[in-house]
Amino acid sequence: MDPVVLQAETPSSTFREGPGLAPPEWLPGYVPVFVYRLVLAVAVVVFSYYLSQIARQVLGRRIARQFKRPSVSRTILRSLQIFIVLGAVLTALSFFGIGFGNIALSVGVFSAVVGIVLAPIIGNVISGVFVLSEQPYEIGDMIELGDTETKGFVENVTLVYTKVITLDNTFMVLPNGTMRERDVINYSAEDTRIRMTLDVGVTYESDIGVARKQMEAAARAVEEVINGGPDIRVGSARYPAAPTCYIREFGDSDVALRLRYWANEPYKQTRVRSRVLTEVWERFETHDIEIPYPHTHMVFDDTSGELQVSTRPAEAATPSRPGGATTRGSDTESSDQRATDADAEDG
Repeated sequence: MDPVVLQAETPSSTFREGPGLAPPEWLPGYVPVFVYRLVLAVAVVVFSYYLSQIARQVLGRRIARQFKRPSVSRTILRSLQIFIVLGAVLTALSFFGIGFGNIALSVGVFSAVVGIVLAPIIGNVISGVFVLSEQPYEIGDMIELGDTETKGFVENVTLVYTKVITLDNTFMVLPNGTMRERDVINYSAEDTRIRMTLDVGVTYESDIGVARKQMEAAARAVEEVINGGPDIRVGSARYPAAPTCYIREFGDSDVALRLRYWANEPYKQTRVRSRVLTEVWERFETHDIEIPYPHTHMVFDDTSGELQVSTRPAEAATPSRPGGATTRGSDTESSDQRATDADAEDG
C-alpha cells in the first residue's frame, strides 16, 4: 500500500480562495485577493466614467443633428453615459463573484420593501417620457405656470424633473409628474411673435376716427411692434400683422376702443406695453382726445351731520339729452347747489 503524502497549505493560498476573478500568477502571495479585485474594480469604474465623457463629446453633435430637440438629445447622451458606467459597475461586481442574477434578486427584494418610496420617482420618470414625446415645451422656451402665473425660461428637461429660471432670476425644479397635471402656457414654442391687446376708453365728444388712427400710430412707433407685412396665421385663422384699432362697445360714459398689435419677442411684454401706453397718452394730448375718469363728490349734510360720497362718470362723457343738448357738469358747484343735489338723492 502506497503511503499518503499530506501537503500543508501555504499561507498565501488562503488569499486566493473564494469565487470571483482569479489573481494572476505574478501577484505576490502576500497581497490579498480582495485588495487586487478592489483596485481593479475601481480602475474599471473610473475608466468607464472618462470613456462616457469621451463618448458624449464624440457623439454629441451627431445626436444633436439627428434629434432637433435639445431636451431629447441631452436625455439620450445622459442615458448613454449612465449605461456605460452601469456596465462598468456590473463588471466590477463580477470580480467579487457577484453575478447579475444575484443583483436582480437583491434589487427585487429591495424594491418590494421600499416600493412606496420609489413609486413617485418611477411616476416622474414615466411622466418625463411623456413630456419628451409630447413636446409641450423645450429648452429655452418661455412658459407660464397657469396655477401660479409664474413666468420663466426652461433651463433643462430630464426624465425626472424640469428646471425653470423665473423672470425674477430664481430657480424652480418641478417634478415632471406635476408638470403634466398643471396648465403650462408656452409663449415661444413655434412662433415667438405674440399678439397683445390694449383697451382704452375715450369720451363721446372726442373724434373717434382720429383716436383710432392715433392708437395704431402709437403702436407702430414702438420698435418691438410689428408694423405690417403679410397676415399672421394662427391655426386656421389669419390676423393683420399691422396694429389695428377697433370699436369694442359704446359704454355708459365712454367709447371703448381695443388696439391689437403683434410684438416680436414675448420676453418683453411689460416694456412693450408701457411704451405703447406712453405713445398713446402723448398722442391723445396732442390731438385733444379725452379719456374719461370718474368724479367723486363729497358733500357734508348740515342736517344729519354726515359726509356723503357719490361717484359719477366723467361729466364730459354724459350722454346727450333727448333734445340734442348735452350737459357738462362742473366741479366748481356751490355748496348750496351740492346740498340740494344731495337732498334730492336722499329723497
